[in-house]
Amino acid sequence: MEDIHENFTRFKDEFPEIHARHEALGREIHEKIGPLPESSRWLIKISISAACSHRRALATHIKKARAAGVTDGEIKHALLLLIPTAGFPVFMKAYSVLSKMVD
Repeated sequence: MEDIHENFTRFKDEFPEIHARHEALGREIHEKIGPLPESSRWLIKISISAACSHRRALATHIKKARAAGVTDGEIKHALLLLIPTAGFPVFMKAYSVLSKMVD
C-alpha cells in the first residue's frame, strides 16, 4: 500500500531498520496473534486511533479497513460507539476524518 502521509515516507527513508522492525511487529500482532477476524481488527484499530485523536493513523486505518472489505456503515458504527465512552467531540473529530475521505 502506498504511503498516504509524507511524514511517514520520510521516516521510512531516514530510519529503514526501525521501520522494518515496526512493520514486522505490527504484522505479527495484527495477522498472527489472536482469533479476531480481519474486519474486527481494523474496526478496533479505527476506534483506538479515533479515541486517541490520531487523525493520520485514523485515515490510514480507514483506508486499510476499506481495502479489507470493511464497509463505511461498519466504520461509522465503530465511530458512533465513541460517543458514550470518549465523548461527542472525539466522535466529531473522527467523523470529520471519515467525511473528508468520502467526499
